Amino acid sequence: MPSASAIAVQPTPATADLATVKARQQSAWASGDYSVVGTTLQIVGEMLCEALDLRSGQSVLDVAAGNGNVTLAAARRWCEVTSTDYVPALLDKARARAEADGLAVTFQPADAEALPFGNAIFDSVVSTFGVMFTPDQNRAASEMLRVCKPGGKIGMANWTPDGFIGQLFKTIGMHLPPPAGVRPPSRWGTEQGLDEMFGDHGTIAATTAVFAFRYRSPAHWLEVFRTWYGPVHKAFAALPEAGQSALEADLIDLIARFNRARDGTMVVPGDYLQVVVVKR
Repeated sequence: MPSASAIAVQPTPATADLATVKARQQSAWASGDYSVVGTTLQIVGEMLCEALDLRSGQSVLDVAAGNGNVTLAAARRWCEVTSTDYVPALLDKARARAEADGLAVTFQPADAEALPFGNAIFDSVVSTFGVMFTPDQNRAASEMLRVCKPGGKIGMANWTPDGFIGQLFKTIGMHLPPPAGVRPPSRWGTEQGLDEMFGDHGTIAATTAVFAFRYRSPAHWLEVFRTWYGPVHKAFAALPEAGQSALEADLIDLIARFNRARDGTMVVPGDYLQVVVVKR
């Protein structure tokens, strides 16, 4: 179990039932198959490892690893990688990918808000579009800081509120309001939010990057996300038929706002913050 943390945890709004929120989130991410979407994001993990300037032999912890994009990227750079997620089925997907590529990785189920590791034992702690979805954001940030060595680095890729995925969740929220008292995941994609969580404990460098969602068509994207991406899958399942039609129409309109393809395909830029925190 984690030893006592020296990192102070700021309070999360008391109106939120975080245990219930977490259980619902875990169910959402376990539904569908995130790896269908996650595998398309591999380049983000590679770019993050370059931004961190990882070196062979360094110890790396991937938090909320999903199907292991940054896990694999770090392992390709001969790091000693521990990959964690609270959905074991996603770790199974990551393990299969690592085995297929002949990469040595340690996989371990773990909650990002209660990491089962001692203080200051990892050279780098990373997460791509994962830890940002924790209900208790300050606790998760505190845990990342706790397990990172002084002088070590915390690297993240977090969707921005005004980018495509940030607007996707805003659109879903118009049809299914989020739980009261829970901060939006997109807080992790703002410099203010990062400063609130990490500013007292490290130096933050955040740059805007873009991932292009490339699909056969807007309808193809909708089919993939509706079937495989847990939060979208669960949103449609929770709505009556009329509500599903309304959400579908709003998502197609959202794509039209962002789509730069004019040939019937979909090329939508998705802004995110690439973040490197050097822990003091």
